[in-house]
Amino acid sequence: MQQEIRFATFNVCNLAPPGIIFYPNLPPFSPEEYAEKIRWTAQQLDTIDADVIGFQEIFSQAALKDVLARSTKYRDAHHAGIDPDPASELAPLTPSVALVSRLPLDAVHFHSDFPASLTHNLPPQAHVPPRFTRPILQARVRASNGLAIDVFVLHLKSKRPDFRNGESESDPTQFGMASLRSLHRRGAEALGLFHLLLDCMRRDDTAIVAMGDFNDTIDSVTSELLMGAGRFGDDRFGQRLFDCRRIQMHGNEAGAAGFTHMHDGACNTIDHVLVSKHFHPDYADAVGKVLEVRYLNDHILWQTPQASDHGIVLARIALKDSGYAE
Repeated sequence: MQQEIRFATFNVCNLAPPGIIFYPNLPPFSPEEYAEKIRWTAQQLDTIDADVIGFQEIFSQAALKDVLARSTKYRDAHHAGIDPDPASELAPLTPSVALVSRLPLDAVHFHSDFPASLTHNLPPQAHVPPRFTRPILQARVRASNGLAIDVFVLHLKSKRPDFRNGESESDPTQFGMASLRSLHRRGAEALGLFHLLLDCMRRDDTAIVAMGDFNDTIDSVTSELLMGAGRFGDDRFGQRLFDCRRIQMHGNEAGAAGFTHMHDGACNTIDHVLVSKHFHPDYADAVGKVLEVRYLNDHILWQTPQASDHGIVLARIALKDSGYAE
């Protein structure tokens, strides 16, 4: 009987085949660079040894399959993902997400459009397209004890300013407006995903894991929107999600060393693994509990060409019927 389930989120940084231009300002990978990228990424997968992995910045699912084939622990794993749509009116070069699981998958869905419950209520001044920049992947995973877990893999809009109509980065007011557009979009995406999560929680109360690149810290407004922040009265385990890192730290952030991204010399954690109340150790009817959260981030400091610019987040969750200590 499996004693625990290990979930990981991994922004691999521009996984694309050799010769393919994925960004106009970046040269494509050479065959040698691609081979090294595949080797390094496969090595990371074997190191974390997770049961379920959510990926971001996948420009080609075929390239991810090359990674799995090069690994030793994921050659026979289940793989779900879709390639970016080259005809998309949003951003033709926007990468996609993917999921790899060594556990059985019951169903896989991709959510490209915001749920109707959100689009009908978005304020008109937001000027936000009613769709996710990158589709949300939803898959139902089956643990060895039969427990069903709905897994959501996400990659929210970045903080990169959304310039329009010849706006200049050198103009502080135009830069501010472009940054505000990005914030509007990331916030709408976060709330759109929460609507999807809420529908799942209300429908069948299945255990949930949501993980990915939030492009923001866990205490940001956008992350709190996604988690369902609000007042719940005496029910602290309302229809919401919880950050695995905060569960592990027991509310004490002092000494927390995890980070997943570095920009202009500042280290931040913008990749997260969230869980529903079913994996919170203080919830009376929990089916499991978060044991540990690890951050694999040494490669960010090394900055080798084949490595990702994001750290990997690994969350270990014990199942209740495996005899963990109450």
